[in-house]
Amino acid sequence: MSSGRAPTPPNMSPAAKTMLARARRIIPPMPDSFHKGQLGRIAVIGGSEDYTGAPYFSAMASARLGCDMSHVICTRTAGQVIKTYSPNLMVHPLMEQSPPAHSNPPSPAYTVSDKAVDLADRIATTMLPRLHVLVIGPGLGRDPLMQETAARVIEAAKRKKIPVIMDADALQIIMKEPKILKGWDEVILTPNVVEFGRLWDSNPPPEDNHTGSSQVDRETEKVVRLANHLWGPTIIQKGAKDYISNGMPEGTATVDLEGGKKRSGGQGDTLTGSIATFLCWRRAYLDGLWEETEREKLSEAETLLLAAFAGAAVTRECSRLAFLKKGRSLQASDLTDEVHNAFLNLFGDDEPDSARL
Repeated sequence: MSSGRAPTPPNMSPAAKTMLARARRIIPPMPDSFHKGQLGRIAVIGGSEDYTGAPYFSAMASARLGCDMSHVICTRTAGQVIKTYSPNLMVHPLMEQSPPAHSNPPSPAYTVSDKAVDLADRIATTMLPRLHVLVIGPGLGRDPLMQETAARVIEAAKRKKIPVIMDADALQIIMKEPKILKGWDEVILTPNVVEFGRLWDSNPPPEDNHTGSSQVDRETEKVVRLANHLWGPTIIQKGAKDYISNGMPEGTATVDLEGGKKRSGGQGDTLTGSIATFLCWRRAYLDGLWEETEREKLSEAETLLLAAFAGAAVTRECSRLAFLKKGRSLQASDLTDEVHNAFLNLFGDDEPDSARL
């Protein structure tokens, strides 16, 4: 275990330092009185026949960062593979893909929608009551049954007020059904530049003649406009810098920490898992699981922004550290190995200052 604060990553802006200092307040202390599950229970919905790595990377990043319990909800074939990756994850084969085109056709009276309702109800009944946060998208794919089941689970999570992070193919659901976001603050979308463009094109905001004074301003402005147009989710547009906004000035930030120069597939899964853990810690903070001395409590809105910012910062630091070691050979699994080191570099020792207790 590290002693004291680790060196600050290079080229960190004063604004980033301030945000990380505030985010540190939602990181729980580690007293002997805590019990299993209090510091986070997350599940990743994804994992199909073709994509088994993505849900693993997301769930494992969450666990490595400090979440107590990480689940993966996937198809049976994916579950058999993911179980071989790590015994630390709990794998639940509750998702199904559409039957192959050459298989016997189902009964005309039993449609894909009927099957999706059955699967989503089972997930909502057996899994959602056990969770603090849900990640949807890693390895989900675009199979119609997988997509519709995920959409119905999202609706159930919304009713139960469970925070959701949506990435990758889950963003297809927003492109088709954007109104699912209406009246829901605790949802985070994590598109890359290409996915952001698709979200924009599928739900174009009204014309705005205002132009920012710099490239950063212009990029931030687009994220602000899209978040407003989609009823206020927190959007993280990933790229050379990460632009975050929920559509409001006080809910907008830029994560400008240095990252690695290699863009291998799967790095975004570390982001979803990291944010999930910070959202769990946010819930524990808001519920008063521990006491701060002589400080005004952070608001729900600010802690949501801080969780998104901190998750993005940890991911960028993972990428930087992994690239220093691996260079061009960097893969997503190398980020997983750096999660704890990235946390220490950004937030210092595992045991928060005694002044926070």
